[in-house]
Amino acid sequence: MAAKDALRRYSTAPKRLQWPVVSVGSVSAGGAGKTPVVIALALLLKERGWQVDVLSRGYGRSGRGVEMVAGEDAERFGDEPVVISKRAGVPVWLGANRFVAGKLAEAGSSAALRNDNQKSKGAVHLLDDGLQHRRLARAMDVVLVTAEDMDDVLLPAGNLREPLAALGRADVVVVREEEIADERFKAKVWGLMREGAQMWVARRSLVFPNVMKTLGAGLRPVAFCAIARPENFAAMLLETGCGVVETVAFADHHAYTRADVLRVITVANGLNASGFVTTEKDAVKLTAELRGLLEAVGPLMVLALEVEFVDAEAVVAAIETKLQETRIR
Repeated sequence: MAAKDALRRYSTAPKRLQWPVVSVGSVSAGGAGKTPVVIALALLLKERGWQVDVLSRGYGRSGRGVEMVAGEDAERFGDEPVVISKRAGVPVWLGANRFVAGKLAEAGSSAALRNDNQKSKGAVHLLDDGLQHRRLARAMDVVLVTAEDMDDVLLPAGNLREPLAALGRADVVVVREEEIADERFKAKVWGLMREGAQMWVARRSLVFPNVMKTLGAGLRPVAFCAIARPENFAAMLLETGCGVVETVAFADHHAYTRADVLRVITVANGLNASGFVTTEKDAVKLTAELRGLLEAVGPLMVLALEVEFVDAEAVVAAIETKLQETRIR
């Protein structure tokens, strides 16, 4: 990795799109919470009058080439891009070559931007999972880090994709509100950041559907998920008062089959559970048939993990400053 980093200094400069790019990434392979942060930033920028799209690799998708998410086909587009498109309401462009994806996004939106130039402040790409994608120039690098990352090691022994020193490339490091109170963690993060970089604090919350309000404490659900750190999902459920009787975990981005759902149902029947709870990322991968199997046993609750910034105005101001600096250059 060090050799690869050194070679970049002598290789071709990163390609630059017409619109500025704000990258959202992490040092870990998963579980840092990038998707909710991308959604939160997209919504914030939209509210402030920016035209926003998201450039994503579309990990695990069956689709090929560069395409825009259309509908909720998680198999074709990937689970996280579908969730971003649905929740943020912005175009999500997929492709291993994010530069080509960005050019197509700009070509498709240029006319709309010209027609709306009286209202719009401009356009910006959000680069999903972009810390390691350094072939694309960006105006700002936003990097998420968790307390778990601080004590982790590199793949394959651990979950880190690159050393923690990579935080030194960040313009902004995002930490969780519940972890920032740990002075040891906070001091270590600050020590890894470069001079002038900012720290944003993100507040996470689980949003329950109406069925939870109706059934309340009488519900005994089995939780199931295919995310990088399922133990965090289980812990958040307990913190919010949703006492699950068991959590069934699958590999991150796992595509659910009938056998998987029958396994979850078997666990539920064995524990006399009365329903199921899962994440948005998992729900978009359930076909109508699989949902029907679950709902024949009990209600299926789909929980959204939402992120808001403790100081949202400072976040927007920092991004707009960077975007303005990029325009001047």
